[in-house]
This record gives sequence, structure tokens and C-alpha cells, in this order.
Amino acid sequence: MTAETYKSKIDTWLLMLLVGTDIFVLVIVWSVASLGAMSIPVALVTLLPATMLPLWIIVATRYDLTDDFLLIRSGPFRWRVAIADITSVAPTRNPLSSPALSLDRLRIDYGQGRAIMISPSNRDDFVRALEARRKLAL
Repeated sequence: MTAETYKSKIDTWLLMLLVGTDIFVLVIVWSVASLGAMSIPVALVTLLPATMLPLWIIVATRYDLTDDFLLIRSGPFRWRVAIADITSVAPTRNPLSSPALSLDRLRIDYGQGRAIMISPSNRDDFVRALEARRKLAL
């Protein structure tokens, strides 16, 4: 099988929250920078990570299925789950923090009591591809 990539589904409310946070940070940084030239370096040091991290997460949250692994990427964060270690896959709307940009999620249980939630945009295709790989891994 070839590797397949699935982007995260993005809920509108979450996108608005992340973009709104970036706008809020920009307004605060602009206000600090307007205090004088001494504040500009502080404003820039604050601005870059505070605005770039949410954008990086929005743009780079994806799930790659290889023959042996589910590779999960969300901005700077990475997970590697062996297909053979996956014990169950179930839909959930659990709002706990996870590498998912939607509440339309899949809970993937693996290993000894570990779990992660993801939100592939084409959930049915993702589950079919994952299950095909799980059958081959058994």
C-alpha cells in the first residue's frame, strides 16, 4: 500500500477562535510597540510565537497512514502510532485537547491504555484505509 495523507477537519468556531486570538495578540503587540522604540523588540519577540503557533497548527495538522504507522502532525507536535498496536477506533465528540481541529473526532486506542483523538476531514475513507492496514498488520 502507499502512504495516504488526511488533513484535519476544521470546525468554523475553532478557526474563528484561533484567528481571533491572533488578531487580539496583534492589537496588544501594536499597543505595546506604540509606546516607543524600546518596546518594539519586546513586541516582536512576543508577536512571532504567539501568532505563528496557532497558524502553524491550523495549516499543518494532518494524519499520514503508512503500511506500519499512523503519523500524526499538528504544528510542531508529532505522534507515531504503530498500526499493529491499535486496538480500537471509535467516533467521539470529546473536547479534551488533542491533535484535532474539529469535535467530529475518532478516538484511537493503542498500546497499553494509550489513546489519541484525531479529526480527519474524510473520516469514512480514513477509517477504511486504517482498517485495511490493521488487517494486514495482524
